Amino acid sequence: MKSLRGTAWKPPKTIVQQVARRWLSNAKPNLSNSSDSSNAPASYPSAVARAKLQQGLQKDAPKSHRQRGPSAEAQRNYAMFRNFVEARFDRVLAAMGAWAEQKEEYRSFGVTSQAQLDREAALFKAVLDRAFNMATKKGTTGRKENPLFWNLRNAFIASDSGGLSRELKYAFQTFLMRTRFPKTVNELHMALADLRFPYEWYPATRMMQRTIHLHVGPTNSGKTYNALKALENAQTGIYAGPLRLLAHEIWSRFNAKGKPCALITGEEQRIPEGINTWFHSCTVEMTPLNAKVDVAVIDEIQMINNDDRGWAWTQAFLGVQAKEVHLCGEERVVDLIQALCARLGEKCVVHRYQRLNPLIVADKSLKGDFKNLQKGDAVVSFSRVALHSLKRGIEEKTGRRCAIVYGSLPPETRASQAALFNDPNNDYDYLVASDAIGMGLNLEIKRVVFEASSKFDGVGHRKLNIPEIRQIGGRAGRYRTATQEIAGVQSEPAPGVVTALDDEDLSTVKKAFETEALPIETAGILPPAAVLERFHSYFPARTPTSFVLARLRELARLSDWFHLCDFKSAFEIAEIIQPYNLSVADKCIFLNIPVNVRDEREIKVLQAFAQCVAELGSGHLLDFPDVDLEVLQAARPSNMKEQIDHLHRLESLHRTITMYLWLSYRYQGVFQSQRLAFKVKEMTEQKINEHLENLRYSPDMEANRRRRMRRLANQQEQKAKQFLESDEAGPVPVHDEEGHPEPLFDETGEAAEVQWPAGQTGPEGSTQSVSVGTQ
Repeated sequence: MKSLRGTAWKPPKTIVQQVARRWLSNAKPNLSNSSDSSNAPASYPSAVARAKLQQGLQKDAPKSHRQRGPSAEAQRNYAMFRNFVEARFDRVLAAMGAWAEQKEEYRSFGVTSQAQLDREAALFKAVLDRAFNMATKKGTTGRKENPLFWNLRNAFIASDSGGLSRELKYAFQTFLMRTRFPKTVNELHMALADLRFPYEWYPATRMMQRTIHLHVGPTNSGKTYNALKALENAQTGIYAGPLRLLAHEIWSRFNAKGKPCALITGEEQRIPEGINTWFHSCTVEMTPLNAKVDVAVIDEIQMINNDDRGWAWTQAFLGVQAKEVHLCGEERVVDLIQALCARLGEKCVVHRYQRLNPLIVADKSLKGDFKNLQKGDAVVSFSRVALHSLKRGIEEKTGRRCAIVYGSLPPETRASQAALFNDPNNDYDYLVASDAIGMGLNLEIKRVVFEASSKFDGVGHRKLNIPEIRQIGGRAGRYRTATQEIAGVQSEPAPGVVTALDDEDLSTVKKAFETEALPIETAGILPPAAVLERFHSYFPARTPTSFVLARLRELARLSDWFHLCDFKSAFEIAEIIQPYNLSVADKCIFLNIPVNVRDEREIKVLQAFAQCVAELGSGHLLDFPDVDLEVLQAARPSNMKEQIDHLHRLESLHRTITMYLWLSYRYQGVFQSQRLAFKVKEMTEQKINEHLENLRYSPDMEANRRRRMRRLANQQEQKAKQFLESDEAGPVPVHDEEGHPEPLFDETGEAAEVQWPAGQTGPEGSTQSVSVGTQ
């Protein structure tokens, strides 16, 4: 998916010069390709038409970047896509506004009149025409040979009309700025965009002579256990993990052993009082790079390649000031870490581990029947609604109790649920859990059951990656249970077993355990705030930050060992906060805020927070009318559809409060209602759990939901294979950003069926099922 980050393109001078001459002579340029334009739609196409076009483009994608000529079907699809792009570009221009309405912004791009804007738009359409002619007539669609067409097509397939609009806007802005910068400024841009040596961003760390210990092996092999032993034996140290729940677990463990420890996550900081030194347990984004310590443990180092969060692992690895750095992860990261250590001039010691007990994949699934569950089974799903629905269904079908564990649970509740499941002397025989169990929680699982082999990742459904399946499945079986350790029992460890609820998902699980994941070749990076601030200073004051990011993305120079992480969320946030007069430093902070940009409620609150910082207004929580505190007082609706809307409101409020807490640690003098925010967050979590606990389970509806997820995941896989033409390795497991371990629902665009208590009717006397659409 790295191709979606964009590739720099320059408008061909010849075509621009030709069209400019026509414009000056009042001869309107021919912007369409003869017969193609006759089929142009009167308006932008419907969702059905777009879906058909996407399928056609996927099918037409050549296996190589060049071919002698496209097929007749490909020509028709490209001609239709041309019409779609032209129609969408007209919408983009309308959304950008007339010159008289947006004078300041247009002036920052060198446009000084409406006539000039019209001329530039016509020139850009000619450049689009050139790109489509290359695709239609010559079949030239590759990223290197035809980057404009490549970017537009990939944006359309990946994000439909919204992604296409964004890419068109950035491409047009780049076109406007083509002659805006003198040679000296361009040279400065190129120098600042030189990101080939990110280890030089941490000069204090480079003054140290660190030893890197790389612990690699499969799940349940003891690699993290040995790394944490080194941390416990040190005087000072840092643990950096991928999820808030893991940071909390290490924090609890160290404090229980009498070792003072601070908990540092994006939305919560607990610092020991009355002492001068302590350990740090944090999410990897919050790794304290200025603290000099004896030992640092960085968990799940293979996520250094992640397109969204990989930069945090790279930053922690390159920047942490520890005498010993212990990295825990998978074997496939060894070559990359050794290569980076060689460039750093630091010693790298590789510790390899074997699994402590056998792991087997079952020949049979559960056939969709919970009566086939066994004591000690953990059923894994990927949304909170699905987890609670499964819990209810298992308890109804088996007559036994079922514990539940996922990252969004309060730490105390999560610990008590784990203890109930681990205790063999009660009736909690089963567990439902999110993929968070794959990240090292202490659970005595005998068999892992995959409820599904695909998940909704915030954009669409995708199949689980090979490393994800192996990591989650690897939690099955324990070398020695807590009961055996207490009793001093010495016995051969029982093998762990992995299976699935349905046969279709079991085949995917089996394939994953039979296939080796590809080696990790690059580490993700993002330019540090200092680079972005200085880069921004070479643009006019009102230049949109989204364009500055696009320009930096295009000019970025990278070595073979690094790749640029995805800017998508930063682009979207930059557009949302653009109207507010924030300093560049403040913008850099807001670009990283945890927000769901698909939720209108959260967008309004984010804008209110940005306005507060820009105008130095009151930051008390109660002074923001857009924060939906009223939902906490609202009675629970009896109508089923209204209950779903109510649950969406609660989820939006929870993320809103998370945003407030996140900002409260970065603007301590502004967002002052931190204690109240924690209380509201607790109340919101309680309300959400009350709703989730009332879910019902319908075997038929759940089976339909799983079939739909498989269908959508298969479509996405085909899209990636046939359309993206990528020979690059697939993405590493994507664990949601810290603070948001699991989504509430398992989809946003497609209908999701949810069961509510019997006796409650939906609209027009419907049954207890409901379709949950996009919010």
